Amino acid sequence: MIPDSASTIPPLQYPWSGIIRPIAASALHGIAFWGEHLIAIDATNGYLLQIDPKSDNTKILNSSRELDFASATGLAIHHDTIWLAWNDSVYFGQLNGELSLEQFVTLPYRVDGVAIKDSTVYITCHKAGYIFIYSRDTCREITRLYAPGIGVENITVRGEELWVCDREEQTVYCLDRATGDIQFSILTPFENPTGLTFYHDPDTGEDILYVAYSSDEPYIRDNPNANPNYELQYRDRTFIHPLYFHVQPDSRYALSNGYLIEMSYVEELSPLEDVELKDVEWRIALPSETDRQKVRKIEPVGIPFTEEIQDGERVAVFKFDTLKPGERHLFGWKALLEVRSIKYRFTPRDVETLPELSPEFQTRYLVDNDELSMDQEIVIDAAQEAIGRETNLLRKMYSIRNYVYDKLSYGIKPHIDSPDIVLERGIGSCGEYLGVLLALARLNGIACRTVGRYKCPQEPDKFGIPLQPDFNHVWLEFYLPGFGWLPMESNPDDIVEGGPYPTRFFMGLAWYHIEIGKGISFETLKSQGALVQKENTSIGELAINHVRFKILEELPPVS
Repeated sequence: MIPDSASTIPPLQYPWSGIIRPIAASALHGIAFWGEHLIAIDATNGYLLQIDPKSDNTKILNSSRELDFASATGLAIHHDTIWLAWNDSVYFGQLNGELSLEQFVTLPYRVDGVAIKDSTVYITCHKAGYIFIYSRDTCREITRLYAPGIGVENITVRGEELWVCDREEQTVYCLDRATGDIQFSILTPFENPTGLTFYHDPDTGEDILYVAYSSDEPYIRDNPNANPNYELQYRDRTFIHPLYFHVQPDSRYALSNGYLIEMSYVEELSPLEDVELKDVEWRIALPSETDRQKVRKIEPVGIPFTEEIQDGERVAVFKFDTLKPGERHLFGWKALLEVRSIKYRFTPRDVETLPELSPEFQTRYLVDNDELSMDQEIVIDAAQEAIGRETNLLRKMYSIRNYVYDKLSYGIKPHIDSPDIVLERGIGSCGEYLGVLLALARLNGIACRTVGRYKCPQEPDKFGIPLQPDFNHVWLEFYLPGFGWLPMESNPDDIVEGGPYPTRFFMGLAWYHIEIGKGISFETLKSQGALVQKENTSIGELAINHVRFKILEELPPVS
């Protein structure tokens, strides 16, 4: 049986899953270990905090008002010397003394993060778009490296690696310390990472990466002086959490923190109008097995189903002799899933020479088989304009994504229009973004397919609580000949008007994406052997779907 919340072991009993929540902290940014304690900057309160990771016990080290570090964001510790990124300057001083700071260097723009390795100082600056490298002895710039992401970044160093977290990208990058080349990148389980550091565990000999997060969260406040008395308010949300990762160099991806999730998808038969259907076959796709998603168990809900394989995907088949007016049924499935974040790493140079797309893939994934309007002039022109003279497959797909983000803004609609209408209107839902992306990619010879269907609500610190998503969701996969399918989100990376756009979900998916029915219809209805057409009777007019998630526990790191 799938365990319910009452039988689930509390997450704090797992040594890998503890969240550190310092008392009185509002906005943690730079963090570093000093012995067994975490030292952190609270940019809102100006506190320099000493934190016990095992108990959350918190001490303010700069207790004097003259040592208020408000708006400081970067922090590094080298032996007993503390380094701070504060406004447009970097400072240093003795941590075990009176915290008397000396100025190291001042930049033309605000500095965000600082790290130190021997006699070399690394400084991140979002406004400049670089990681500046300085000599600690001469205070002179040695060189600079391109920043890997588009957002505000913090930095730490381990051996010959630079580790950078990017707030907008929801990503941690591992860079070669000498060249700045990205070795791999990993998605964080929470949004808005603001600081990072490594802790060397003397018992296991392993390095554990800790990441700080800072944002705000909505909550319902009970205000007795208001009418009505419940108000929507926002409050600070900040904490530190270990980020585990597992790199597969041969497969070109990195996995990060995962969760054990129970997902239910159930249809409640409740037709809007009286209808009678005979010899009914109701098919619902089941969760997929992928590099990042493992299916532990699936069981029926309501009534039993038989299972079939369709194009390599598992499908639950429910059969009814007759569905008569007035009948009421519940039917669906419940699955126990292991899900992790994944980020693939390919560069345009890696795909300069690719084998030809097979004839089977050309006939399946380069054609208009889903009302994509690939014969309409506005879509054909958009496909040509999107890539210009680009010939590299990866650059073409990236250019198509950015072109669509430039042309469209996100908006919810009750139905999905075809890409020609969406391009003309300039506003689209996730399904409409997907349609435009599919059409432009296929017209440019890139095989792609629809993937989805739901995202678990992004609450990885709330265990055993029933969670309902507000909407369904779809994204796509594009095919890299010689390697396989790579994921790409439809619209969530379209967050900045006119760009630059983050690439967190370009060849990447977060733990909360649930992959169901890759390349096939999620749900179909047949009566007497024939597919029931939407214009006659749609599934939405026959039944109400109930989608529910429960996050049961955080998974142990991949060994």
